[in-house]
Amino acid sequence: MPDPDQQPLLDAPAAAGRPLAERMRPRSLDEFVGQAHLVGQGRVLRRMAEGGSLHSIILWGPPGTGKTTLARLIAANVEADFIALSAVMAGVRDVRAAVERARDNLARSGRATVLFLDEVHRFNRAQQDAFLPWVEDGTLTFIGATTENPSFALNNALLSRARTHVLKALTTEDLVQLLERAAGDANRGIAIDGPLEVEDGVFAALARAADGDGRRALSLLEVGAELARAAGEPARLEAAMLEDVLGASLRRFDRGGDEFYDQISALHKSVRGSDPDAALYWFSRMLDGGCDPRYLGRRLLRIASEDIGNADPRALTLALEAADIYERLGSPEGELALAQAVVFLACAAKSNAVYRAAQAAMDDAREHGSLPVPLRLRNAPTRLMKELDYGAGYRYAHDESDAYAAGEHYFPDDLPARRYYAPVDRGLESRIREKLERLRQRDGKSDSDN
Repeated sequence: MPDPDQQPLLDAPAAAGRPLAERMRPRSLDEFVGQAHLVGQGRVLRRMAEGGSLHSIILWGPPGTGKTTLARLIAANVEADFIALSAVMAGVRDVRAAVERARDNLARSGRATVLFLDEVHRFNRAQQDAFLPWVEDGTLTFIGATTENPSFALNNALLSRARTHVLKALTTEDLVQLLERAAGDANRGIAIDGPLEVEDGVFAALARAADGDGRRALSLLEVGAELARAAGEPARLEAAMLEDVLGASLRRFDRGGDEFYDQISALHKSVRGSDPDAALYWFSRMLDGGCDPRYLGRRLLRIASEDIGNADPRALTLALEAADIYERLGSPEGELALAQAVVFLACAAKSNAVYRAAQAAMDDAREHGSLPVPLRLRNAPTRLMKELDYGAGYRYAHDESDAYAAGEHYFPDDLPARRYYAPVDRGLESRIREKLERLRQRDGKSDSDN
């Protein structure tokens, strides 16, 4: 009896009533849209499928990019039994059942078995380890699908036994091709419910709204077809209907996932790179995706300290004020203040001297432990402390020339003087640098005089 998981690959016309995205699943690698770097002629996954040489793989990519379909096509191409599980609902018991089925396949017919585990990152470490012995001894071939970075979501034992392939979000052109195919397929597409005319530009608009997700694109087309048919005959999907079709569809943005961290990284690096336009773009992308503006405000404060520092101390103040203004005004008015801070920080002189200095000082603090504070630097508010020479020999800087005690050593006595802070020759730090050089020259003269 054929495996029901492989039925979408058969040539028989799909029954009406099934979701359009399911009906339109590609039946061959030639029908597969997108991921040319993996399934194009001569590419790695096409070679594996056409050569019949299976090995365990992990498919990592955004939703709706074809991970499940690709796994099914590979299994079908090599005539392997295909077992599909979802880590959201399955457990170790289901994996064991799959192993028994794979053993039976080998014993009866020598047929290979592909175990496909969707959302594999949902399995904990112990669950991921459960099927490793059967992958190693060739009982089954493992194909995992994940939207999360495998480096963080999967354990090393699994990663070492399966090659990771990265799927990309579908382009607008890819999605338009999917939509046109679904509209023109009389056996599986939207036409099985009756003819549908589509106004020029609608496919492109739906593709942009789908934001790289093929499943979402086909679902939007399906909704649009239903609205068009409800509007009367002849059924025609027009641009004017798109507002009802799209609703409040948000961009692809996984709070706490890779999309989130990739975009905040791009924002930070754009500000650091002094590109206000790119910085505004990523700032807007994150807001459009649903990012909490308060998080962006906190990140701007970090950027002001880490990448600008004393080259322009106004950056920290302005970032703090922008975050406070957002708290007072809320959205959307307060977001303009954050945008102003983004532009100012991107245009400001850059220095990471304070950041580097703080890191170096922390390294010394951890390495050298609890070195005692020199007696001369200790405060002496009581008689006993004065009798113990607390504060003895301290040079009060304001009593010295230019309020500077040349040659004084403020580090612990057992720790040689360090130079953590190295101001750059940009912005205000260029002036700070000149001053510190003058003071250090005085230190050197004082040491030689002594």
